[in-house]
Amino acid sequence: MIHYFRLIKFSHTIFSLPFAVVGFLFAIDKQYKIEWHTALFILLALIAARTAAMAFNRWADKVYDAKNPRTSKREIPAGNVKPLQAMLLTIVSAAVFVFLSALINELCLILSPVALLVIIGYSYTKRFTFLSHLILGIGLAIAPAATFIAVSNTFDVGLLFLCFGVLFWVAGFDIIYALQDIEFDKQEKLHSIPSKLGYKRSLQLAALFHLISILLMFHFGFIVYGDFIALLGIILFSLMIIYQHINVRLHGLKAINLSFGTMNGVASLFFGAAYLLDFFLF
Repeated sequence: MIHYFRLIKFSHTIFSLPFAVVGFLFAIDKQYKIEWHTALFILLALIAARTAAMAFNRWADKVYDAKNPRTSKREIPAGNVKPLQAMLLTIVSAAVFVFLSALINELCLILSPVALLVIIGYSYTKRFTFLSHLILGIGLAIAPAATFIAVSNTFDVGLLFLCFGVLFWVAGFDIIYALQDIEFDKQEKLHSIPSKLGYKRSLQLAALFHLISILLMFHFGFIVYGDFIALLGIILFSLMIIYQHINVRLHGLKAINLSFGTMNGVASLFFGAAYLLDFFLF
């Protein structure tokens, strides 16, 4: 079982879950009612969608992962999980996601194939476009919109500021993460912003994306939904992103894993935890 958790990087659920929580709280704050069992369906649907996306990604990239020294010890290249098992996990998780979407509401059911197309289709984007980082961003940006729709069976345009904030945050840190594979991507004719723009210009673009993200997050907190504690969370989120760039510029590639995993995870936790406190205290 441990190999399956490693296959889907279950710990990385932390990236999107806090923003999904904010979408959920935003809907509740607008006086939409929800039953406890529907809240459980929403949580399970989020886990199922992410499991399907990660299992498919590992299946789709198995040949490249085996060639790349950085990824050669992942579960499929290492032989701990068979490709067929990863594909079966994808199919079952996707089916569970659609089933749970149907239990939540009709709009969620209608949109569930679109969500799956984005989060699963991302795995092939590096084959033909260097904009794959933005597609990944869209995949995680769906989370707050999905939870709002799940509660309300409608959508609020103000939520777009949060969704686009997540999109540019994810795209920015994924560009930084991809700096590790510049030479491998060129060798295998895979497309990425670092392989196209080079190290320095990619860092500059990631910084621009993160600046846009921070501005959008503050707009959401100030104008759309948030109070004092929520804004404090956005400040802490922003400081973690800024520190991430300082750390990578000072220490280079050896700082990337820390920046990608720890700093971004902590940043999203600050964001989500502040909104939870804001919701229960005000």
